[in-house]
Parts: sequence; structure tokens; C-alpha cells
Amino acid sequence: MRYLVTGAAGFIGAAVSGALMARGDSVIGIDNLNSYYPVTLKMARRDRLKDRHPDAFTFEKVDFSDHLALAKALGGQDFDRIVHLGAQPGVRYSLENPRAYVEANVMGHLNLLELARERQVDHMVYASSSSVYGDASKVPVSVEDRVDHPVSLYAATKKSDELMSETYAHLYGIPQTGLRFFTVYGPWGRPDMMVWSFTAKILAGDPIPVFNEGEVWRDYTYIDDIVSGVVAALDHPPANDGSTKPGGSTNPHTIYNIGNHRCEKLLDVIRVLEEACGRKAEMQMLPMQPGDVLRTFADIDAIQRDLGYQPTTSVDVGIPRFVEWYRKYHTL
Repeated sequence: MRYLVTGAAGFIGAAVSGALMARGDSVIGIDNLNSYYPVTLKMARRDRLKDRHPDAFTFEKVDFSDHLALAKALGGQDFDRIVHLGAQPGVRYSLENPRAYVEANVMGHLNLLELARERQVDHMVYASSSSVYGDASKVPVSVEDRVDHPVSLYAATKKSDELMSETYAHLYGIPQTGLRFFTVYGPWGRPDMMVWSFTAKILAGDPIPVFNEGEVWRDYTYIDDIVSGVVAALDHPPANDGSTKPGGSTNPHTIYNIGNHRCEKLLDVIRVLEEACGRKAEMQMLPMQPGDVLRTFADIDAIQRDLGYQPTTSVDVGIPRFVEWYRKYHTL
């Protein structure tokens, strides 16, 4: 099978692309290689895919928020399914550059929906986010919970994506699965994410910013567990049979939480990082940041029941793996 993967030079996109090709599929990867974080990392992920799968991987540098450029880049190229993982990520950056989020996450998602409609693909899996839950008082959060009160523009764009997907599933019968990711980390991750940035600062002897005095909890999900869930979702398009799917749709549109189902306190995770790095962290205690939430914790019953998803990697295992990779990556 041939897949179109957006954000193929990104953290999750590159990992999913590699897993698909490792099992014998081929991938058309697209990415605009923007400078939100170092382009050298994105190019390294892309080049690693090219080196490992020279006959199965095709890459196009294109901004999928530009529908004309997208159509031109994919002209004459066939694919069966879409894995839409590209986006403008980051809660805090959405306060600084809101237009980038609407362009990439709203217009870009619409362009992929139109592409799915035009090409009549038999399934589109797309990235949503745990951020849609806002500062939920009830945990763990379920896909059946209301998500009408986002606390960041990033979260609002991801909720918009889910609504547009529901509309296209209703109007055109396009099978889609939305995945609400919970704090993904691991080798080849993103430098703006906590695990990477804290590792870099601890190893350099710089202070780390600890918001809300460390009274913050997250459901940290290791990249290998995320990939297994994305691939399982890809292999199981929702049926257009009128049944009610997780997330509440009676159209061929399913929404799943994809997390570790473990709620870890930030200070405990810092202690694991300190042990993996072999040195103590200098902590700078700060108030809560605008747009952040106190707690994320995924109810994964639906994806376990339907797809057999079962995360296996705790932070005690995953964080040392990341630190080991980080040291090797920065000594190349």
C-alpha cells in the first residue's frame, strides 16, 4: 500500500513513515521544512528515511496550507491512504504567532480533506491533540467528554480540525480517524518539548523553568507506543454503517485518545531526568504559563478495545532511552 504522510520530516511523521516502510509499504512524504525548530534536525530525519528505504520513500518539500502548491507537488502521484501528521505545534508559540496556526492547522487540514475527497482515499488518519480538553476538572479524559473550552489557540485549531473532519465524513463519506496525542517524547523528538529542553539544560548546567512550582501532571507517551497506535488506526478505517463511533459520530469518523494512561508529576519526571543525565537540575520555580493546563491523563479504553493498542513504555524506561539518544546525536 502507498501512503501520503504529511509532516514526514517531523517527529511523529518520520517515525510513522519508517514503520510503514519497514513492513513493506511505500510513502510519499511531504513537509515544508520550516524553521520553527532547527531545520537540520528535520533534514536529518528525512535523510535517515531516504538512506534506510531508498526505493520506498519519495519526498516533496511543500507547504500543504498552499492548495495550489500541494496539487502541483502531488500531480501524477497515486496513494491509497493519508496520514496527516503535519501541523504548527506548540501551545506557547500560538500566543506569539496565531496566524501561523490558522494557516497550517485550519487551512492545511481543509486542503488535506479536499485532497482526500478528490482522490477518493479509503482512509485518512489525522493528528489532533490532548490540548482540546482544556483544563479539564475530570480525569482521565475520555473522547466522549465535551471539548468546548480550549485554553490556547493551538487547541482551538485542533478542535476545528475535528469538526471539519466530521463534516467531510458526513457529506462525502470519507473514512477518518482523529488521534488525540498526549505528550509524545523519545529519540528524534522536538527541541521545544520539555523532555528535550530539560535534558539540554541539565547537561549544560543551565537552570530549568519549572512552572506552577512543579505542580503539573502529564501523560507522557513514548514514540514507539504512539507509532503502534497510529499504524493500528491506519489499518482499521471506520465503517460507514451508521453505528456510533468513539467520539460520538454516526458517520465514518472515529476519535481516539492515544496516550500512556499514566499521569506523571513533573517533579518526578525531573528526578528521572536527573538520574539519566547523571547530574542534579537547577530548578527555577515559576508561575503557571498562559495557555498551559495543570493535568493531562488519557482514558484509552476505546483504542484498547477497538485496535488492541497497549502502551508498554514507562518514563523510567523511555526517558533514559531519550537521554542516551540525545548524547549520541550531539556527538555526531
